[in-house]
Amino acid sequence: MRLDQNESQFGHIRAQKIGTRAWHAFLVAGLFAPMVLLWGCSGIVSGQSTQSSPPSQTYSISGTISPVAGGSGATVTLSGAAGATATANSSGNYTFSGLANGTYTVTPSRTGYTFSPSSVNVTVSGANVTTGLNFTATATTNPTYSISGTISPTVGGSGATVTLSGAATASTTADVAGNYSFGGLANGAYAVTPGHTGYAFSPTSQSATVSGANVTGINFTATANPTFSISGTISPTAGGSAATVILSGAASATTTANISGNYTFIGLANGAYTPQVAHSAALSWTASTSTVSGYNLYRGTVNGGPYTLINPSLLTGLSYTDTNVQSGATYYYVTTAVDNSGVQSLNSNQVTAVIP
Repeated sequence: MRLDQNESQFGHIRAQKIGTRAWHAFLVAGLFAPMVLLWGCSGIVSGQSTQSSPPSQTYSISGTISPVAGGSGATVTLSGAAGATATANSSGNYTFSGLANGTYTVTPSRTGYTFSPSSVNVTVSGANVTTGLNFTATATTNPTYSISGTISPTVGGSGATVTLSGAATASTTADVAGNYSFGGLANGAYAVTPGHTGYAFSPTSQSATVSGANVTGINFTATANPTFSISGTISPTAGGSAATVILSGAASATTTANISGNYTFIGLANGAYTPQVAHSAALSWTASTSTVSGYNLYRGTVNGGPYTLINPSLLTGLSYTDTNVQSGATYYYVTTAVDNSGVQSLNSNQVTAVIP
């Protein structure tokens, strides 16, 4: 019986020990179960892969602006899903490319023109759009344009006078950089001609036709002209010193001879000239024996008259120099005395002046 009891006790103790181990195993399993689950989730996430998206397809919008006179060079603006501008080619064609699907508005513009329709809405949906996007350009009433260019080098271009002739006439002065411009011009044929004293121009003139657009690049080259001088001597010195010499012809000028009677005109271009001494007639008379306010001087070109008054106001002195005389001419002079009442005396004796 003890044996049975001992076995029973042993068996009980064994059972207790076995139960304790099972409990510990259960606890350990309970602790590690979430970790296994977490590790499993981590493995699943790290094992996923991402595929790249294919590139987006793009399309184009195109059309024509006619007639060519209004379409060529017109600006076309795109708005809506994307914005852009394009310039129509010489045939009036335009294109916008690289466009995604979406709704757009196309609007043409050009100075001096209106367009029909004024703008067009278009939807890109998986294909290029090439229809329904054409416009008609109509010139506005009396559009105007400009003609412009440059005269170089600056030393010859700055301040040059530029003349416009043809369908309209005008004149302008080139700025300090040699640039010039004529504005407000209607369509037509014009000629542009530069001018500047001391310079020659190549070409001497250019034609410019305005036809629905501004005309630029009407340029010229200025070359300095060689200049020369005309000189001489007036003798004897008594008559030449300080004499006035007048130049006429291709250019006009006035100079004064030096004390030796020498004179010079410089800076003259090729051409025909006439230097001439500025002649004069020096006149004097005897004072009246009566009380007078002044004297009048008369001149004629015929001996004995008639005579013409040459002084604008009464002369209070007893001399006068007539500088308005011509070489080779003969003049006849008389004087009169005028009293305080304005009464004029009879003519004095006549004197004659022969101009060499």
